[in-house]
Amino acid sequence: MNGTSLLSGNERTIDHVDVGEHDTFPKLLRRNAQTRGDRVALRWKELGVWREATWREYHARVRDVAYGLIGLGVSPGRDHIAILADNCVEWVLADLAAQSLGAVSVGVYPTNTAPQVEYVVRHAGCSVVVAYDQEQLDKLLDSDLPDLRAIIVVEEKGLARYDDPRIYTFDEVESLGHKHPDNDVEGFDELLDRTATDDVGIIVYTSGTTGQPKGAMISHRNVLAMADGWLRLTPFREDDTVVSYLPLCHILERCMSVFLPLLVGSSVHFGEGVHTINQDLRQIAPTVFVGVPRIWEKMHAAHEVSISESSRVNRTMFRKGMQVAEQVQRRREHGQPVSTALRVGHWLARVLVLRAVVDQLGLRRARFLMCGAAPVAPEILRFFDALGLPVREAYGQTECAGLATIHSGDQRRYGTVGHLSPTVDVQLADDGEILVRGESVFCGYHRNPEATALTVVDGWLHTGDVGTMDGDCLRITDRKKDIIITAGGKNVSPQEVENHLKLSPYIKEAVVIGDRRKYLVGLVQLDYENTGLWAEHEGIGYTTYKDLATTAEVVAMIQGEVRRLSDQLARVEQVKKVSILTKELDEDDDELTATQKVRRKVIEQRYCDLIESLYAEVP
Repeated sequence: MNGTSLLSGNERTIDHVDVGEHDTFPKLLRRNAQTRGDRVALRWKELGVWREATWREYHARVRDVAYGLIGLGVSPGRDHIAILADNCVEWVLADLAAQSLGAVSVGVYPTNTAPQVEYVVRHAGCSVVVAYDQEQLDKLLDSDLPDLRAIIVVEEKGLARYDDPRIYTFDEVESLGHKHPDNDVEGFDELLDRTATDDVGIIVYTSGTTGQPKGAMISHRNVLAMADGWLRLTPFREDDTVVSYLPLCHILERCMSVFLPLLVGSSVHFGEGVHTINQDLRQIAPTVFVGVPRIWEKMHAAHEVSISESSRVNRTMFRKGMQVAEQVQRRREHGQPVSTALRVGHWLARVLVLRAVVDQLGLRRARFLMCGAAPVAPEILRFFDALGLPVREAYGQTECAGLATIHSGDQRRYGTVGHLSPTVDVQLADDGEILVRGESVFCGYHRNPEATALTVVDGWLHTGDVGTMDGDCLRITDRKKDIIITAGGKNVSPQEVENHLKLSPYIKEAVVIGDRRKYLVGLVQLDYENTGLWAEHEGIGYTTYKDLATTAEVVAMIQGEVRRLSDQLARVEQVKKVSILTKELDEDDDELTATQKVRRKVIEQRYCDLIESLYAEVP
C-alpha cells in the first residue's frame, strides 16, 4: 500500500493508501490529530447554526466517549456496540470510540421496525446501543434484549418520563469518560496500539432482500485494501468537503463519512438529513458528492418538471443550451474533435444557462461525483454530464468493503460500472456471475458459517451479480436471481428496463415481470410530488396518493409515458401493459429494504392477482 502523493497547490492529492504503523482507523484519527490538528474535520448544524470541530477536538471527543463506554462496563476487545441513529456527529464518535477499544461497531438502520432492530441487536450480541432519540429508544424498550446493559440516547427531548436505569444521554457518557480516572493520552495510546489491522472493526448488516439480513464482518485491512484501489483510480484531496446524508450503517456512506476522510484528511458536513439534502447542498457546496440512483433520478426529475413549468423563453434557452452541450458530449464520448465554433457555443451555453442549473443543485464546487449501490440509467448520467457534472459509476458490495470498480479519471463509459480496482482480481464464472478476490473481501458472516462457505469459495467472493467485460470496464447485467427468461427463451435484465422507465419524472419505482411469459408487464409507483404538480397544472383534483393513482387522466398519462419509453427499447424488452400501484411501497410492509431497494419477490407475491390481470388479455 505504498505510492506517491501528488501535490496540488498547498493541498495534497492522495492517490494511494500509505498508513505505515497507523493501520487501524482509530490510529489514523490519532495521526490526523497530530499532523492536521487545527484543520476542520467535522461540521454540523445545531439549531440552524453551523458548528465545527478540528481533528484534535475530534480525537479528544472520541477518547472521552471511549472512556465513557469503559465506565459503563464495556470490556476492551470483547463487546459489540450498536448505533441506531440518523447521521450525526455522535454516530461517528461512537463508531470510532468502539473501535478504539477493540470493540466491534454495528450500524442499525433507524428506519428499521422494532422487530428488525431486535433481530440485529440480538444477533450481533450487542451489550450497548447508541440510539438517536425517543423513537429509537422505544424500539429497544419494546424488544426482548436481556443482554442489553446500556442505552445511550443522543437527543434528550422526551426522556424525562423514563426511569429505566440502563438509559444514559450521550452528553452524560461523554462527560463520564472525560472525568474517568484512567483517561489520559498515554493510556488511550496504549488502547489504540492494541488494535490490529486484521481485527474486525465493524459488522454491516446487509439489506436482506432474500430473508433475514446477514452481518458482514469487516476488518481494518479489508477497508484499507479497498480504499487503496479506490484512491489509485480516483485520487482525493485534503481540502475536499463531503456531505453526510445517506445512512451511515450502509458501507457506501461509511466510506464517504468515516474511512476516506480519515485517510486523506477531508472534512465531513452533517446536514439535517436526506429530506433537506437539496437545501444542505446549496449551503455546503461540497467538492465530493455521492448519491444512490434514486438521488440522481430525483434531481433529474425535479429539474424536468421545473423546466416544463417555466416560461417559454426559459424552456427554449435551456433546451438550446443542452443541445449544444450534448453535441460536445457525444463527440468527446466517441473520441471525435470538437470544432472551435462548437467550443464557443458550449462556453456560452454554460455561462448563460447551465451554470445557473448547477448552482441551483448546489454542485457548483463539485469535482468528484459518484453513483453507487445500484444500477442507474445511462441517460441520467448523460444529463448530468451535459451540465458539466460528470458522474462516475461504481460497483461493489458490503462483502468486498464497498468498492471493486469505478470509472477512472475522465474515462467514463456509459452503461458500465468502471475500471477494475488494482487491488482486486475479478473474473466471470461460466454463467456470467461476477467473482471478486483480494484483501478487501470480508471476513465472513457473523454467526453464519454456512452462508460464508456458500459466498466465499476458494477465496473468491460470489457476488450474485451477472456481468460482462466491455473492454477494460465491467458491465453489470442484473442480479443472477432476477434475470427474466421469457417464454421465447430470451434473457431480459429487469433492472435495465425498470431504470429506463424511471426516466419519466412521474415514475418513482417500476417492477417488471415476465419470467416464462410471452411478454413483459409492469407495476409502477408514481412520483407523488411530480405527478401531483402535473395534476394541479391540468386542473385535476385529488386528496391522497390513491386518488391520484386511480384518476383516469393520470392512468392515461402514465400509460403514455410507458409506451414512449418502451418504444426506445428492443422488442423483447418492451413493457406491453402496466398498472399503477394504489399505495406507495413501504419498508414497514417488507416491500422495500432499509436501503430502499424493492423486494421483488414480495411484490410479485403480494400483487399476484394484479399481475395475472395484466396477462388476462393479449395486448
